[in-house]
Amino acid sequence: MPNVSRHTSLTPAYCGRLSTSPIPALRLPDESMDSEQTYRFIHDELMLDGSSRLNLATFVTTWMDPEAGQLMSETFDKNMIDKDEYPVTAAIEQRCVCMVADLFHAEDLRDDDPSTAIGVSTVGSSEAVMLAGLAMKWRWRQQLEAAGQDWKGRTPNMVMGSNVQVVWEKFCRYFDVEARYLPMEHGRYVITPEQVLDTVDEDTIGVVAILGTTFTGELEPVGDICAALDGLAADKGLDIPVHVDAASGGFVVPFLHPDLVWDFRLPRVVSINVSGHKYGLTYPGIGFVVWRNAEHLPEELVFRVNYLGGDMPTFTLNFSRPGNQVVGQYYNFLRLGRDGYTTVMHCLSDTAQWLARELAAMAGPDNKRVFEVISDGSAIPVVAFKLVEGTGYTVFDVSALLRGYGWQVPAYTMPDDASDVAVLRIVVREGFSANLARALRDDLVEVLAKLDRTGVGGFSDEEHFAH
Repeated sequence: MPNVSRHTSLTPAYCGRLSTSPIPALRLPDESMDSEQTYRFIHDELMLDGSSRLNLATFVTTWMDPEAGQLMSETFDKNMIDKDEYPVTAAIEQRCVCMVADLFHAEDLRDDDPSTAIGVSTVGSSEAVMLAGLAMKWRWRQQLEAAGQDWKGRTPNMVMGSNVQVVWEKFCRYFDVEARYLPMEHGRYVITPEQVLDTVDEDTIGVVAILGTTFTGELEPVGDICAALDGLAADKGLDIPVHVDAASGGFVVPFLHPDLVWDFRLPRVVSINVSGHKYGLTYPGIGFVVWRNAEHLPEELVFRVNYLGGDMPTFTLNFSRPGNQVVGQYYNFLRLGRDGYTTVMHCLSDTAQWLARELAAMAGPDNKRVFEVISDGSAIPVVAFKLVEGTGYTVFDVSALLRGYGWQVPAYTMPDDASDVAVLRIVVREGFSANLARALRDDLVEVLAKLDRTGVGGFSDEEHFAH
């Protein structure tokens, strides 16, 4: 064989070191590689990932306009925290915060003073939740101090459903707050006002209500919870605030259910978080947290630094992060506007509800229903469903076989006290067209036929999914 230099244009793509020598995975390699070879090596390995567009487990956006992707690629190198160096990016961030605060009816917003919007962009809702929780804890301390009471010997608590996202458990553990979980039950997978009233006390820093739960996509009764707490305040003087975790529903409900009152129009709601990288339709990771007004964000939590070139107030857990995420979100806000978001959310909801109807109509060989739909995509575009009894297989089997068709449909058990209920969930996102929904329906029919023919389950390890 002739000795062909790897630098010549005649070198085949997969000859040389790339195909003949192992490349260390856990330590730095001794030799350097050509940029093209390095790209090809990593690109090929990433092909083994599942397709993000067919990942119906995630709420995270997997498609944006190419123009948005171009803008985001142009701003990877801008550090969001360097506001003096990148004043336009900083201004875009504040515009986004103002737009979110306005969408949620925050108080005292004025067109001539954008700083009146009290909030910040974050790395998804996880950071936003931490910041909102810290503000509640500090407010609780301040109120005890103002009443002449010592808070140091007391344990603050937060009341929430067992259906909350794990970040709330993290917040409570990291910041020494007692988590008081309200249990679910068969047929009810959201919290109730009665549960809240039975659990809160004078050391409750806040109640968390979810607008679009991770488990089923359902909306918790924020208005009813606030009304119950209003009654408690009038009767016993316990003034307990509410935070709305709108990570999944914050960019859906205002457009799909504009008459539903869940946000700052309820005086008891003091803060709201939302994920831009979910139904804000932006690539990960970006979120927002906004407060009703400055009163609910204690000044002690805001830090000021000047070593980046100017006095800079900051209230974040992260410091450096790319500015491209907020640029992508700003693109969506301008590109879509209220009309565009309304159109998108109605389209996604229509697709989700069509899929729910198809699932409800599916029948086995004995012409009996196969699935029971728990949430039909009418609240937010999420469909949760379970198998009826007597099928002979499990939702974990269905999920495992769907992977053979490329679909990633999660199967999991419900939270306490309904952990014996196992469900499947489909998140309908931008990019999941009606045509793809029909393809999923057809593949699911084939999966069920295979399971019916075998007559046994066991296609997956259910224990792997157990909580």
